[in-house]
Order: sequence, then structure tokens, then C-alpha cells
Amino acid sequence: MTKNFASVVLRDARRIVVKVGSSLVTNEGRGLDETAIGEWCRQIALLVQDKREVIMVSSGAVAEGMKRLGWATRPHLIHELQAAAAVGQMGLAQMYETKLRENGLGSAQVLLTHADLADRERYLNARSTLLTLLKLGVVPVINENDTVVNDEIKFGDNDTLGALVANLVEADALVILTDQKGLFTADPRKDSSATLVHEAKSGDPALEAMAGGAGSNLGRGGMITKILAAKRAAGSGASTVIAWGREPDALVRLSQGDAIGTLLVAQTQKTQARKQWIADHLQLRGSVTVDAGATQKLRGQGSSLLPIGMTTVDGDFSRGDVIAIRDLQGVEIARGLANYASVEARLICRKPSTEFEKLLGYAAEPEMVHRDNLVLSR
Repeated sequence: MTKNFASVVLRDARRIVVKVGSSLVTNEGRGLDETAIGEWCRQIALLVQDKREVIMVSSGAVAEGMKRLGWATRPHLIHELQAAAAVGQMGLAQMYETKLRENGLGSAQVLLTHADLADRERYLNARSTLLTLLKLGVVPVINENDTVVNDEIKFGDNDTLGALVANLVEADALVILTDQKGLFTADPRKDSSATLVHEAKSGDPALEAMAGGAGSNLGRGGMITKILAAKRAAGSGASTVIAWGREPDALVRLSQGDAIGTLLVAQTQKTQARKQWIADHLQLRGSVTVDAGATQKLRGQGSSLLPIGMTTVDGDFSRGDVIAIRDLQGVEIARGLANYASVEARLICRKPSTEFEKLLGYAAEPEMVHRDNLVLSR
């Protein structure tokens, strides 16, 4: 892997998830670091001006809550963690809202739990909301919903949350800002011979051996969680950078192709990862049949499938299920992710999108299957 290739990976990233840890956000537990948060927001504004979409995943609610409550050590009882998160989240959201607005950007607070991303319909709802916010030029600021989680549904660390969000929105890159310069061959605090790993492949087993354990008493993560997060993000084609959060202009320089921190390169391109998953799906819960005009547009123009081109709906499927798309002879010509459940699809079959709200009681996507979520059959 060459430096030029590494530079292109970040330089060409248009949708970026940035994750910052508790120790950075709260200045090692001394309270929200207004200067640091303001600096990240300034850089995000520059990225947005450069036509990039940025989502912020920020730790710090529990740590800020601990400070406000006067607690010196992180509690172990779940209800105390939830209380600290509830107190701290107020200040965390307010700080990001203030600093982003100072840089001409709107912000939105989004709290997620594992259950939100495990349930397919809630997953798609979260995805639609985030993509709509990005389209509106608003920066989503995401944190785990610590006020309602329990041990069964906790992400475990916001590095994992960052990777899941990268998967959710099909980001090009995940940038994890931490209190270390990147991944070292050994713990540099204990081994003076440790050297920085500039580039590697996401998922390389040797990386986990280098990573070690958690290094902070404020957050739940450590370098190992970042390595595993990079591996998870790579599943949807997102490469990951692990870099020092106080590196001057780190986000801007990364977007310009500078080599900062550790780059872990995904081995599968974003589009290939999603469409291969769709193509390889074995359990199809239903199908739609389309007329000759829709068949031609799908095959010849790479269009999305609109309900007005559908003639029949078969099977019992939910929003987000993989369905087959068949021509009038019953031959599968494509498959993709359904934007509507079968019961809704039957109502809007042969109908223009202008009638959806009257028929369904709400207005959502105009497509039955968006072209980004559709793969033609061979």
C-alpha cells in the first residue's frame, strides 16, 4: 500500500463519520473542553464548505455528568450511569449546538441504542433521518442513549457506535479522534521502542495483538475497540483513520490527503459491499412484477423502481427486506431493498408518488427500490 493510495482514500471521501472520545471532549474529566469542541466544529464547517457530509459521534455525556454531580470515579451501577448521562447530555448537546452555530451550521442531537440498529424498521428510520439531516446541511451529533440502555443493549463503547453509524449511512470514511497519535506496535507509554503504524489493512489479525486494553478510566474504549471498530466499518467499505484529536487541523488535513495517524484501509469498496450482500441474499420474502417500461428503465438506464411501474406484489415482506423484481414473464431481472412493506406496496402499485400520502396516510420515499439499493440479475 503506497502513501499516494492512502492519501486518495481520505481525500476522496465525501461522507465522513467523526468520532471523538470522552478524554478529549471533557479534557480528561475536567469538564467539557469548549476550545477543543469549537476547534472540531470549525474544521467540520470547512469540510461542509468543501461539499462533504459530516456526522459527529461524540462521547462525553457520562463524563460531563460525573463532573456536574461531583463524582470522581465512574459508577458501576447502571441507574447511576444513566443519571450521569442524563445530566451530562444537556451540556454536551448545548456545547455542540453553540459551536456549530458559531460556524454557520445547524445541528441535531440523535441518541441511539443497539436495539435501534438491530431492528430493521428502526434501522431504516434512523438512516432516513440522518440522510435527510445531511441533505438539509445539518450536522447530526450522535451519542449512545445511555439514559435508557441496559447491559443487554449497550454498544459497549462509542468506537463501536461510530462504526455502526458508518455502516448505517454508508460513509466513505470513519475518523476516530483519540488521545494517542494512532496505533503503535506496542504501548508507547511502556515501550520506548514502539513505532507508529502508518497504514494497514482493516481486519488484519496482527493489529488486535498490538492494540492492548482500555487506557482511560473515563470512557469504555481503548485501542482494541478502535481496531475492532475499523474492522466493522470496513464491512460496508469505509476506511478508518485513528488520529490524535489535538493534532492541528487534523480533519482538514486528512481531507486534503495528508498522512496523519494510522490509516486502516477497507478491502471492499462501499458500493460493492452493499450490492454484493443484496445479490447474495438467499431468503427473499417476496417480489414485485413490473411492466415493460419499468423493465427497460431498470436494465437500460439504471433507474430506481417506481411503484407506478409495478403490476403485482407477491409475498409478505417488510420495509428493508430484500425482494425480487420480475418482468412480465416472471424472470428475475433485479433485486433490492424494499422501501415499503408488501401491504403498503399493494396500495401504491400503479400509482404516482403524488398519491402516496392520501393512500398511506404519510409521504415517504418516492421509490419502491432506490437504485443505490438495487442490483441487476445476471
